[in-house]
Amino acid sequence: MPSTFPRAHRGQLGYRIEQVEEFLKVARRAYDGAALPDDPPVSAETIRLTAFAMQKGGYSTAHVDGALERLEDAFAAEERQIAARLQGDEAWLAEARTTAQVVANRLSRPERARFDRVGPLVLGYRVDEVDRFADKLTRYFRDGWPIGVDDVRTVTFRAQRGGYREAQVDLVLDAVVDVMLAVR
Repeated sequence: MPSTFPRAHRGQLGYRIEQVEEFLKVARRAYDGAALPDDPPVSAETIRLTAFAMQKGGYSTAHVDGALERLEDAFAAEERQIAARLQGDEAWLAEARTTAQVVANRLSRPERARFDRVGPLVLGYRVDEVDRFADKLTRYFRDGWPIGVDDVRTVTFRAQRGGYREAQVDLVLDAVVDVMLAVR
């Protein structure tokens, strides 16, 4: 049976093949409007939040992640078209503007206080790195500074004790992606 994606190098970890294949089958049926009654709902957001177990010799994470990003883009475009038909373009854009304003308000908080912090013995995202990226996002929202959706999707931050709470930062980054996909 041919592989959908290249495999991780010998002895290296990759995504569990069966999970990736099953997810892609469900996503394909959802996109084609042929979802089965037992299929979980699939949206741009669920694609972004999808995670797979790891296995030696599994699918290359870089290749699968790239495919998931393209799939998320396709679902987001379809969701925008449906929402525009049901609500009108202006309502869709108003919702994106509201989300953008909430994000911009969060990012405009003072440095070192933009997000909740974890305890001093707990690892969180490195504050200076998150703040630096938050400044870039602020320029994107305020001045139209060029930054791509892939820059937001792939940003990584090192860990630090007492850093920013990861879940909170990730939620804001997901909202940024939603806004960027909505206004494409």
